[in-house]
Amino acid sequence: MNRQTDQSHQLSTLARFALALAGAALLLGAGFFAAKHQIWPFGALGETPEKAPTTQADQSARDARAQLEEARKTLEKDPDSAFPEVPVGSDNHFVPPSDEKIPDGKMGEAIRRGRSVFVNTGTRAAEFVGNDLACANCHLGAGRRAGSAPLWGAWGVYPKYRGKNDMVNTMEDRLKGCFTYSMNARQSPSGGPPPDNHPIYKDLQSYMFWLADGAPVGQKLPGRSYPELKRSDQGFDYLRGQRVYRDNCAVCHGLDGQGHKDLNGRQIFPPLWGPGSYNWGAGMHRVPTAAAFIKANMPLGKRNYLSDQEAWDVAAFINSFPRPPDPRQVEEGLTVDETKAKYHDDKKGYYGHHLRDTHLGVAFDEIDWSAFQAQHALTLDDDRR
Repeated sequence: MNRQTDQSHQLSTLARFALALAGAALLLGAGFFAAKHQIWPFGALGETPEKAPTTQADQSARDARAQLEEARKTLEKDPDSAFPEVPVGSDNHFVPPSDEKIPDGKMGEAIRRGRSVFVNTGTRAAEFVGNDLACANCHLGAGRRAGSAPLWGAWGVYPKYRGKNDMVNTMEDRLKGCFTYSMNARQSPSGGPPPDNHPIYKDLQSYMFWLADGAPVGQKLPGRSYPELKRSDQGFDYLRGQRVYRDNCAVCHGLDGQGHKDLNGRQIFPPLWGPGSYNWGAGMHRVPTAAAFIKANMPLGKRNYLSDQEAWDVAAFINSFPRPPDPRQVEEGLTVDETKAKYHDDKKGYYGHHLRDTHLGVAFDEIDWSAFQAQHALTLDDDRR
């Protein structure tokens, strides 16, 4: 019996070792893929100019931009000529200019700084970032990718009214909100987002303005946001989403949901919950928003790979864990239940729910986070309910 036990233990150890090697290989491959396609921020790798087109779709995009430039030159010479058409690729989505087209001079410098802040937010805007995320985590391809809330789709629809703060928002207002919620600025070294008229806003807006070169103003362009995902009759269920996460997401984001860092401590794949992730005021905490993003963009390099139901369920799983409190809750001195009644009573997430013996929405000083992680992190063969 002891020999059989020893043999079983050896086999189990070998199996875990093999799985660890396979996971490392997958992570390394995913890292190179992400760096090549600018899907996640990779330090300096995420700031390299685009390469020459390698596919028919890429060539179509280049052709569209070339036609725009030619039409502009013609219009300058002949005011009676046709106005330039919106540059659109073979997928009927707007085509932003390539990085190699960033101009010289002061404007070009501002655009490059804005791109750098967008891709490496925790480094370039460290004073105002209170977690381990970057803007490019939710706006893939350095803010270019259709279906991932690209910057070129947002620029032309502001200023606009937003119910979230019940006012007409300028683009600076919108960016301040991103720092406040998605980047959890309250926990940053400065204690909040960049102040009004800060150079970071100017640089980010310069980058957005340049990416939207040739896009119409006031038009909701195809691919401008995350594709709307209709909820099925089954709704969403975080327990069903657990297996989806383990099988499709954990290789990049970890069985504990905390992502992965490189040897220099730079975040490669972002944490999806916990103190290093977005807070309870960020739009991504809403299950419909997260489900739409996941369906259109995840897993890495496999757009529309998951079924609609899987996207709903895994979004629910991700958003069923603790994360930093809603800043409005702290600023207004509200309880979790009061904040839920005022800001979260839409049944689109788990804020204020009691899950895993935890009241979702409380501050982390009320949670033994290490003990929570030790108890609730998944394993490779986990199937707990």
